[in-house]
Amino acid sequence: MVRVSGLASGMDIDQIVSDLMKAERMPIDKMKKQKQTLEWQRDDYRSMNLLLSEFNNLAFNMTLQSSYSSKTVSSSDETKVKAAATSSAANASYTLSNVTMATAAQSISTSIDSSMDPTKSLWSQRGSMDSSVWTEKTVEQAAITLSADTSTVKLAKGAISAVNQNTGTLNSISVTTDGTSKEYKVTIGTKAETLSSDEVFINEDTGEMTFGTTLTSGSTIEAFSYQQNVLKFSITTYDSNGKATGDNTDGSTPFEFDGSTSLNTLLTQISNSKVGISAFFDEGTNKVVMTRKDTGNLSSADSADGSNMVFSGGFLTSFLQLAGDAKGTDAKFTLNGLETTRKSNTFTTGGVTYTLQNNFTGDVRVNVSNDTQKVFDTIKDFVTKYNELIEKINGKITEERDRNYQPLTDEEREKLTDKQAEQWDDKAKSGLLKGDSILSSGLNQMRSNWYASVSGVSGGFSQLTDIGISTSANYSDRGKLVIEGDGTKLKEAIEKDPQSVMDLFMKSGSTTSEKGIVRRLRDTITQTVSKVEQRAGRSTWTSEQFLLGRNLKSVNSQITSFESRLTQVEDRYYRQFTAMEKAIQNANAQSAQLSQYFS
Repeated sequence: MVRVSGLASGMDIDQIVSDLMKAERMPIDKMKKQKQTLEWQRDDYRSMNLLLSEFNNLAFNMTLQSSYSSKTVSSSDETKVKAAATSSAANASYTLSNVTMATAAQSISTSIDSSMDPTKSLWSQRGSMDSSVWTEKTVEQAAITLSADTSTVKLAKGAISAVNQNTGTLNSISVTTDGTSKEYKVTIGTKAETLSSDEVFINEDTGEMTFGTTLTSGSTIEAFSYQQNVLKFSITTYDSNGKATGDNTDGSTPFEFDGSTSLNTLLTQISNSKVGISAFFDEGTNKVVMTRKDTGNLSSADSADGSNMVFSGGFLTSFLQLAGDAKGTDAKFTLNGLETTRKSNTFTTGGVTYTLQNNFTGDVRVNVSNDTQKVFDTIKDFVTKYNELIEKINGKITEERDRNYQPLTDEEREKLTDKQAEQWDDKAKSGLLKGDSILSSGLNQMRSNWYASVSGVSGGFSQLTDIGISTSANYSDRGKLVIEGDGTKLKEAIEKDPQSVMDLFMKSGSTTSEKGIVRRLRDTITQTVSKVEQRAGRSTWTSEQFLLGRNLKSVNSQITSFESRLTQVEDRYYRQFTAMEKAIQNANAQSAQLSQYFS
């Protein structure tokens, strides 16, 4: 609202009202500072919950057996055999000998005509192939409406068959312009030097139509059908159980490629299909090579000749002359005196995964043992993360509150530089969670979780101190854990009785005393997070769902009401000063009138 005042009195009414309103606004400034404090406190609580939740996720990993049962595997000759072990593998030694690696079935074509270019369309090079490899397919061409004047239009597919013209299946093409239809005679094969105005030539390689006259924008080439040359064939491969992998009723996988496809593209699509074959063209020998991606003798369970790949269709059998009688071979070896075979060169037995690298006749020893260092590092990292967690939470609940620094109002912030405002905010945010009962109680409970004995543990370790982990003697550490010495005691415990160490951390139980340390910690964290959420909520919660949200809603309501009241007060001040202005103006008018009588 624009007000013009002070004309009669000569006073700066706007400034006077502004100064008066500063006093009136003091309560609302206090409310806004309270609101900002509540928001900062809410955010602090949520940051603590984030830390607790992240640690809880780490603690979950500590409830997995794999965290305590890591294995280390050594091979006496990794150029011949590599090995890895799961946590379920037994500590033992294994001997592999007389190894013959598995091979993959492979079929190689005869040499293709040296003029064949694998990057060009196969139909354009049909002279190198017997015509029997091609199959004619009917293509339904939809109507084409032209968006510009042109005499050339390309069909959806190339590799056009001359049968269209020879048998009369495509004698003419109809074009409609402004409601008038015109027939164009079709020519396929050799293009005349000059086309008459009622002719259209179709390039059998590309499918491009050239009209003897220019067709205008908006004209429609009516729908028609034509014959196209395609390659159709199928490939059958089998899984390790002798079952065909294809979708056809006979288990084969069908393929269809139009003549515009190049040999390289065709082989790439075969390689990317589900038949499990790697196919490529070797330009050095002009041969196509098809190799099973999986090793082993993978043939049909019902096969008489044991073919690993079955090819059908003239392109594969007549042109490329691929044969499926080539077989893959299974890996053969002796493991701890037992002669056995596998389809693959990588296999798992007894929790140990072996990868054969070479054929050999001697012995290779594989030793499996506990990976003490990895388990030690896992526990050490968990202790470190716990110490970082309680350090951050302790820092918040012991941080002093400096009440000389309150949240800044907008006017106060404008008077400071950005750096000064940032430093002020840091001081104003300090100590908002000092002495918080929820977080303090959570920390105390977590300390208890660590030190209380775990009942029912198999083996001799039922307390943290038994494995060389204790509380820091430094009071300022506020309950941090330390791994005694250089960790020798913990490593010895892991080496001596890994099951007891695992039970100490992750044992399940119906009561707290029966649960392992990590499960207790997770229970405590879950409870603490829930209590914090009741006070500070989550980002997805509404204000009504948590305490600070309800407090913020109440303060916002008070601010809104008070701002409405301030508007009324400001209007009242202006009305009062307006009345004063009118009075002064009337007095000035009367004075001027009286002065006329005495002049």
